[in-house]
Amino acid sequence: MKQLRVTLKIASSLDGRIALADGTSQWITSADSRARGHRMRAEHDAIMVGIGTVLADDPLLTARTVPLPARQPMRIVADSQARLPPASRLARSADLGRVIAVTAGGPGGGALEAAGVEIWRCGNGVRMSVTDFVRRAEAEGLRTLLLEGGSTLAASFLRAGLVDEIAWFRAPILIGGDGLPAAGSLGLMDLKSAARWRPVATERIGDDVLDTYVRSEH
Repeated sequence: MKQLRVTLKIASSLDGRIALADGTSQWITSADSRARGHRMRAEHDAIMVGIGTVLADDPLLTARTVPLPARQPMRIVADSQARLPPASRLARSADLGRVIAVTAGGPGGGALEAAGVEIWRCGNGVRMSVTDFVRRAEAEGLRTLLLEGGSTLAASFLRAGLVDEIAWFRAPILIGGDGLPAAGSLGLMDLKSAARWRPVATERIGDDVLDTYVRSEH
């Protein structure tokens, strides 16, 4: 039985877009929603994003709460081909807490390890396996994981049935069909195959809305 509880955090427009067509996403939701997101980070053992998010935004991924948390969550990048730049803010801030690059298992990553980034090899040498990653995370003692993006990483965990909860922040704007979707392809052939989610909470945060869902058993 899976022990790692995975929460997918989405910050989107009303029509479910997380960025413009060119990847611009700062900032869709409000400062108050982003502050709430930092509190969510502080409540989890680890934060995970895809390498595309890192290359586009160069995030730090720390929990910047007031006051700061006693311990920063582990920061994890899904990075099949070890493309995380050693000069990125993540790699250069390994002294703030553990930074992990999860690769597909092939060669490479030496420069990252020299910069203080840990390499977890979880895959077949070509593609990272989210199920292998979850097993490694559990072996490392992680119990809660916050997925923050992007759409490819979200879809990988959703396809594998590994997401337990969705925290969906929606801003009162429309981006349109040329924007980037909250989740990539799920490969559904019919609606009966779609996972069902049960709404458990709705919260107004200024003009934004935070909806929380848990996976339905039915």
